[in-house]
Amino acid sequence: MIDSHCSIMVVDDARFSSAMIGRTLERSGFKNLRYASSALIALDELEKQPTDILIADWLMPEMDGLELTDRVRQLDEASNHFTYILLLTAREGANALEEAFDRQVDDFIHKSAMNEELVSRIFAAQRMSSIQNKLLRQNQLLLDNNQKLRSRNLVDGLTGLGNGRYLLKMLKQSLKFVQEREQACCLLLININTSEEIACKYNNRVLEEVIIGVSRRLSQLVRPLDIVVRLQHTQFAVLTTQPTLSQFSSGSFKRIHDGLNLKAFKTSNGFLSINASTMLCGIDHRQGNIDAKKMLVWLQKQSEELKNSARIYECEYAPEKQPSVIS
Repeated sequence: MIDSHCSIMVVDDARFSSAMIGRTLERSGFKNLRYASSALIALDELEKQPTDILIADWLMPEMDGLELTDRVRQLDEASNHFTYILLLTAREGANALEEAFDRQVDDFIHKSAMNEELVSRIFAAQRMSSIQNKLLRQNQLLLDNNQKLRSRNLVDGLTGLGNGRYLLKMLKQSLKFVQEREQACCLLLININTSEEIACKYNNRVLEEVIIGVSRRLSQLVRPLDIVVRLQHTQFAVLTTQPTLSQFSSGSFKRIHDGLNLKAFKTSNGFLSINASTMLCGIDHRQGNIDAKKMLVWLQKQSEELKNSARIYECEYAPEKQPSVIS
């Protein structure tokens, strides 16, 4: 079923190609169409008003379709919106497919098959965009309700994540689970080291926008059953479990660390990059019963040593010793 109100933006530096796509979509019943002759113009328009579906040429001057995709995902993250991105390309082969999907492109069409496939692909895109944005709205409603109810006992009011009390509760459960099932758990502490610099250079509102951006990105980067909390003002924690301790290493969490340090965050003052340090500590059943509160306090002292260094560190939990970074 066609939703005539579904918004679509066509980005192509070739006017003939844009006009042909527009006519095809209009004949199929889509009415809410916009056009941009370059990626930069498209970004300017999307900043003012998001779109449900973005159709863009892969190869364009100034900024290609993959670079455009990266920027649109940053805009989506900041506005809590989902844009279905479909690229048009003449490239062939599995490498092109892998590259596109790795850059968070949702679909792409070979130009040679566009006449036959475009409308059916847009029908599918319309359904996916509608579902994703409905879920985002429902999630935001839940977050808003949490804030209105001031459920700060276990929920952080700014991000909607769990807070320190919630982490302590879940850490206790995880440590018990580790003992009973003879498995392992790992706690990551992530510090935003440039928070004071951002607040001084801009203002606290911009810092809050960065904090919210970090919370959303972390939630996307972790596994579905991992626990993400905002532990302190600019400190986050991730609690995860695995069958064995050997599965925890700095390399295991490099994707999370790089996801925070290598991609900027959209704010009202433009795109800002952060410097974040990550400390991880693995625990398994061989370490016996562990006091969750003492462990958390010890690890927070440990993390203080890592500030101002955008690196991943591993540490060994040894409460009888002074905290010290081992790798």
